[in-house]
Amino acid sequence: MSDWTTKQFIFAVMMVTTGSCNTLFTKWADMMKAENSVGEEEEFNHPFLQADFMFIGEMMCGMLFYMLLCIAWRKNKSKGEPPKEVGKFPPLIFYIPAVCDMLATSLQYMGLTLTFASSYQMLRGSVIVFTGMFSVAFLGRKFRYYHWVGMALIIVGLACTGIADFLVTSDSYDINGLITGDLLILMGQIVHATQMVTEEKFVTKHNVPALLGVGWEGLFGFLSMSLLLIPMYYLPAGKDSFGRGNPRGVLEDALDGFAQLGNNPTLLAPISGNILSIAFFNFAGMSMTKERGATTRMVMDSVRCVVIWMVSLLAGWQPIEALQISVQAVGFTMITVGMFIYNDLLILPWMRRKGWVKDQVEDDLIPVDVNKELNEAGGNDNAALES
Repeated sequence: MSDWTTKQFIFAVMMVTTGSCNTLFTKWADMMKAENSVGEEEEFNHPFLQADFMFIGEMMCGMLFYMLLCIAWRKNKSKGEPPKEVGKFPPLIFYIPAVCDMLATSLQYMGLTLTFASSYQMLRGSVIVFTGMFSVAFLGRKFRYYHWVGMALIIVGLACTGIADFLVTSDSYDINGLITGDLLILMGQIVHATQMVTEEKFVTKHNVPALLGVGWEGLFGFLSMSLLLIPMYYLPAGKDSFGRGNPRGVLEDALDGFAQLGNNPTLLAPISGNILSIAFFNFAGMSMTKERGATTRMVMDSVRCVVIWMVSLLAGWQPIEALQISVQAVGFTMITVGMFIYNDLLILPWMRRKGWVKDQVEDDLIPVDVNKELNEAGGNDNAALES
């Protein structure tokens, strides 16, 4: 942790804050009611439309990048200095991460409509495990023993979270729906891990500015999802799909979603909050990927579990049952301890000072140079892309 810079700390805090807001805004929108296109008062159940809104937030990062670039050009011009150039890279390298982002977000939002916001966030921690495995397999990352111990503890914590959902006794909640939601979220994490590893490979290799990378992902994701909303409007899925469905019983009825927005303008509050928070969250996230690597980004992202868990309980978004909360608390503790051990924070350094752990060999003290490894391993690929 001693090798973390102030900038990296700021990115980590920004990730936790805006990431927590993003999940809470999305769940808030899911639980709000509005008159739909057939005059019925229903909850806002439009996961794919919300995913499309999310990409608008990501596109805003690209717009901000070019605004800042124009300001920098004008300043350099007034000083008689040459304009700052942006490194050349093929924008299409972000299409694969954008598609992964689209699939992962859609699966996660579908799961969130069925399960608790706290379970959603805790289960998102599984992406650490998948990202770690993919990083070793495809990026040649070298993990120390505490990385594996940390990921093992996180897996145990995730299992406790899943078990906790089985313990809900309130008739207000459908156990099958909760478990289905949890499984959808886990599926989304596998896709999300693919996105993180792909981003790390391309962003680090081409040294793409974080704001610009998020902007390109947002553009590709928005165009792809907007086109997919057309066939989704006609694909039957049943009126009880994702817990509540929509009047026409199709996979996604975007027009019904806009009708609800028009009939209840208050919905604009959580949706606008979602768009703004996702913009800052993705900027901080991609910056963390560039600075510290994809798996560290996912570990830091798991910190927001406690924020979302506490807000969900205080807001009454999930039942307050002693056994379920106790198991969730154990799961959260395991995830947190795993996070600290993975990042070599507090616990292992304290044990080393006490003399209980003696593992400071030379290799342990040298952080993995991801940039060097990727440049050496991917030089031929880079040349091919540039040509």
